[in-house]
Amino acid sequence: MLERLFKLSEHGTNVRTEVIAGFTSFLAMAYIIFVAPSMLASTGMDHGAVFVATCLAAALGCLIMGLYANYPIALAPGMGLTAFFTYTVAGQMGVPWQMGVPWQIALGAVFLSGVSFFLLSAFKIREWIINAIPASLKTGIAAGIGLFMAIIALQGSGIVVDAPGTLVTLGDLSSPAALYALLSFFLIVALSYRKVIGAVMIGILVVTLLATLTGNNDFHGLASMPPSMLPTFAQLDIAGAFNLGMVSIIFAFLFVDLFDTSGTLIAVSQQAGLTNERGHLPRLGRALMADSSATMAGSVMGTSNVTSYIESATGVAAGGRTGLTAVVVAGLFLVSLFLSPLATSIPAFATAGALLYVACLMTGGLARIDWNDITEAAPVVIATLVMPLTYSIANGIALGFISYAVIKLFSGRYRDLSPGLVILAVLFACKYLFLDGAL
Repeated sequence: MLERLFKLSEHGTNVRTEVIAGFTSFLAMAYIIFVAPSMLASTGMDHGAVFVATCLAAALGCLIMGLYANYPIALAPGMGLTAFFTYTVAGQMGVPWQMGVPWQIALGAVFLSGVSFFLLSAFKIREWIINAIPASLKTGIAAGIGLFMAIIALQGSGIVVDAPGTLVTLGDLSSPAALYALLSFFLIVALSYRKVIGAVMIGILVVTLLATLTGNNDFHGLASMPPSMLPTFAQLDIAGAFNLGMVSIIFAFLFVDLFDTSGTLIAVSQQAGLTNERGHLPRLGRALMADSSATMAGSVMGTSNVTSYIESATGVAAGGRTGLTAVVVAGLFLVSLFLSPLATSIPAFATAGALLYVACLMTGGLARIDWNDITEAAPVVIATLVMPLTYSIANGIALGFISYAVIKLFSGRYRDLSPGLVILAVLFACKYLFLDGAL
């Protein structure tokens, strides 16, 4: 049965190798079952319900990827997208919604972005959108999301605090939260450098244990029956998300998810040798359906956008070549449903180190920017800086598009502009000029 489903011999693998690869991928990405509920709970969502939704949405995405697309790529709610949901959409959207929108409306926006992703994949518009965006802006947006996550981690652990005169300043580094956050970060980086499997999760758990032993954290237990998902199940407000002011938010969810998933699929499939002679990924449409379907289901259950995880590369490195690897990851996420007490025991300062580590990985792409071409570099700097400084991924994407189009036009480099990018830049400019003041 497994041979028929996954074509193991055709891919030069076996059940034992695929199972080991599944465990490896899961250990590398399991931190999300601790981080996502902790972040989303700050919006008013029930921690236990979000924990269950996170595990179930991840398991569903992995099952679809494994059984339908037959790829060794695991999915779960994305770290950057969860941060965007928490701290921009449902937290602080800036003028005029200082307190953000209710999390129910934010879930509605996630659902609509999933539907949009599904339709784009079904009608093959995805290629047009991806090709419309220059590589430098894609890199800048990824780096900006990394810096956005970094400032969230630094602020949440008290390392960076607000200051009336300078907006931000250094906090009290002698506080337990700051010290443990830094320790978590240092551990994760060191373990990752030594290529220790599950480095992120190990760093989080070690700091949690130390904080508990020193009286700086409360331990709620290890395992129990899963909590109820009713507080968040089917609570999304789709009608509220149709508000005109949410258009850019839905687009930001879609845009980040689209490029995050596409980039991960390409990178992991190339590593696994799954691309064809033209460098294309067979069954790409099926893989994208896994992402969009899990996102829609996850929003109904109560979590943010589900996306493909680059940590799947660890499973591929362990020999994973088929969807059986993803199915094993799905099973482990289902087993994790019984670890809710442990998840509620993880303090925010322990996960801050994980956020900082992921931020380092995401900003590394800036090395690929052609800094000698100021027309390419300047829009990247704008997009990268605007995200953390305005606490908004959407603002960074929008101003990145606008600045790229205007700079290229004024520089006489209009041939570098694609029609799709110009259209998006004009739409973003119209939003800021004519719509923001009315919302």
